[in-house]
Amino acid sequence: MESNQTIIGAQEAENSQIARYAISTPLRRILIGCVLFLMVCLVAVAGYMAAGWRLDDAVYMVVITIFGVGYGEVQPIETSGLRALTITVIIAGYGAVIYTVGGLMQMAIDGELNRAMGARRMTKGIKQLRGHTIICGMGRLGTILARELHASDQPFVAIDSDLERLQDAEDRGYLVLHGDATEEEILEQAGIRRASAVAAVMSLDATNVFVTITAREMNHDVTIIARGENPRTEKKLLGCGADSVVLPTAIGAQKIAQLITRPTAESILQKLQYQGTMLDDLGHIGLQFNEFEIHFDSDLAEQAMSEIEIRGNHAFLVVGIRRADNSIELNPQPTMILNPGDTVIVLGHQNDLPEIARRFLLKQPKMTYRGASVRT
Repeated sequence: MESNQTIIGAQEAENSQIARYAISTPLRRILIGCVLFLMVCLVAVAGYMAAGWRLDDAVYMVVITIFGVGYGEVQPIETSGLRALTITVIIAGYGAVIYTVGGLMQMAIDGELNRAMGARRMTKGIKQLRGHTIICGMGRLGTILARELHASDQPFVAIDSDLERLQDAEDRGYLVLHGDATEEEILEQAGIRRASAVAAVMSLDATNVFVTITAREMNHDVTIIARGENPRTEKKLLGCGADSVVLPTAIGAQKIAQLITRPTAESILQKLQYQGTMLDDLGHIGLQFNEFEIHFDSDLAEQAMSEIEIRGNHAFLVVGIRRADNSIELNPQPTMILNPGDTVIVLGHQNDLPEIARRFLLKQPKMTYRGASVRT
């Protein structure tokens, strides 16, 4: 499968993050310096042995020459060839040592060693995960999702090609992986075969389609939840293997509409967790939250909450009450007194809500029902 993006850097093994740091400038300098130092030592030893020295004398001479111990010469150096060799050993040996030490200092300054060790710990942590979630994309939606999963103690791995986003996620204590989530190698490193869910929440619908296809091919049992910006993409994502599709724009529009048409009900629901999903699920089974106000001329004014249940024949559920001072009371007791100006939030069948309004509201009954005012 061809990807629509180009992965940054070659990553072929599960330790690819360490390999990426291994080719960075400081580590490359250390590697080159060590190779040069070894070559200088081997050439110098070979040169002294070519002049008739024994191996142990040649090695000893090279060591005391490069490290400047100051001991006397093992054997007299009288020929110009041996003198030239010794001078070369001093200059080249010191140069290789200085070059290597410079790489070590740069590594310490740049924090390369800490990052390499962190990458090793990160890879080890990902290998230990089982039944985790893979978040593909750490944009606004991915960041919120990661925060919610972290708060719920749900294990997850965050994948993104933006190093700044990953650094912020790593600072929060998340397990992160740098790369392109559409690539099989990256998903393999994230433990796709051991994961329980994949969240494709990147900004481009096409990218989420590719992630969905790749994840489904690699794990037929994983649950895939994909983000879609264009409603027409929903069918494509489901056809590619996504189990569920979330349309943030549509959900946001529905939320705004609910705040306009049922402001009091929404203020109650904001105190409940996952209210967006709950409202959608209730709507599928024909239930809906609505509200009505206790007017001064209503015969429910100054009556107990139990009066509502008796008159409603238990055809609905009273969820809460907003008092005239805007205080909210959830799960009201049957003995609670209703005062003029109170707003009662009820949960009932959509088709029964107009009838409920007629039962309880007198003279000037008014109720918000699907955005329209209902009067009797």
